[in-house]
Amino acid sequence: MSINGEGTTVHSDHWAAADDMGCETNPLLGNRAEEPRAKGASFTSSVFNLMNAIMGSGILGLAYAMANTGIVGFCILLLLVSSLAAYSIHLLLKLCDQTGITSYEDLGGRALQKPGKVLVGVSILIQNIGAMSSYMFILKTELPAAIASFLSPETSGGAWYEDGKTLLILMTVCVVLPLALLPKIGFLGYTSSLAFLFILFFTVVVVVKKSAIPCPLPSNVTLSINQVSNSSESECTPKLFVISSKSAYTIPTLAFSFLCHTAVLPIYSEMDRPSKKRMQNVTNVSISLSFLLYLISALFGYLTFYSHVDSELLISYDTYLPRDVLVMAVRLAILLAVLLTVPLIHFPARKAMSVLFCGDGPLSWVYHIFSTLLILTVVMLLAILVPDIRNVFGVVGSTTSTCLLFVFPGIFYLRLSNQPLKSLESVGAVCLLIFGLFVGLLSLCVIVVTWAQNP
Repeated sequence: MSINGEGTTVHSDHWAAADDMGCETNPLLGNRAEEPRAKGASFTSSVFNLMNAIMGSGILGLAYAMANTGIVGFCILLLLVSSLAAYSIHLLLKLCDQTGITSYEDLGGRALQKPGKVLVGVSILIQNIGAMSSYMFILKTELPAAIASFLSPETSGGAWYEDGKTLLILMTVCVVLPLALLPKIGFLGYTSSLAFLFILFFTVVVVVKKSAIPCPLPSNVTLSINQVSNSSESECTPKLFVISSKSAYTIPTLAFSFLCHTAVLPIYSEMDRPSKKRMQNVTNVSISLSFLLYLISALFGYLTFYSHVDSELLISYDTYLPRDVLVMAVRLAILLAVLLTVPLIHFPARKAMSVLFCGDGPLSWVYHIFSTLLILTVVMLLAILVPDIRNVFGVVGSTTSTCLLFVFPGIFYLRLSNQPLKSLESVGAVCLLIFGLFVGLLSLCVIVVTWAQNP
């Protein structure tokens, strides 16, 4: 028997199960005296890594979501989704504490046997490869324009930096690959802190530019963004509640904005002095800071453009403030933040591959390098060859994201916990499961309707 960081007695067979996880698994605590644990990632580094896993280019669409739900409606949904995301992580950490398991895939194996382990591993691979491909697709399409915006309009075309495919390959080889080859996710704390600063810069610019754009908007601007041509003072009155057909897009958007569950357990297992309480504090701080940045950027973005806000906020600024230095800088900052998120998302994908295919044994650098190159090659080919990544990963991504965020934590807790079904946490797990199924079904309906309207 051994004692974990929470003072809970854990049987040695739990640690044996924790060792049986594949190539890259690290036990949390309870290591034998003859095998001292190396110093892990700091609390601050873990917070930055988890925030980087949470936040990405999705922040650009939250002002549009607020315009379709109203300020109060958006705040209620944001609070609900963020609370449920934190609660689902709480259930995962509690199961880790009870079982000694440090892998999302092995929790699935313990709860649902081998099919559960395979299901979770495949879901993580699909979700993370889809997310990485989407981010790389954004870089391919947006980075050339972001670079060109800083140059003179008279500059002749045909330069190498105007080719999105060339820039994508260059960024992958020079930035993503070296970071993805790092053996531990904790090493990415520095790049994650840099990505957080880029997101913070975006939020500050949104707040500052509120006073630079008058309301109502000039008619020529509203026409250029396909809205009505005559703005009125009534359009400058913020709406507290809005219900429309577009409101259905908000819940999936918010739900996926807090998806970080594939990175939680790798971050947990590499923390310095890991314990459930310590990792829960990391989660609470990360989700709270993300909640704050999401709310501020969405609120000020909405109060700048009101009903004329674009589904991607920066497009609205480009329309009204062309070649504005701050707007151009913040576009580049968001793209760099997206670039630095890719290695962090890559880590759980490689971990899932090792759990599914590598079997038992210590970390092999040959396999580590091979799997890293294989995943990045697949991601790069998808980003280069597929015309629209969203169409490819829309249906599958929405279902796997929902399962990883809500459904799996609820099912695993109900299967593995010794709490009675009528207990508060079990009822919470059931609510999490129901909400996850609702969000998944809603996401599928939204995607089908979108395809029907825009074939």
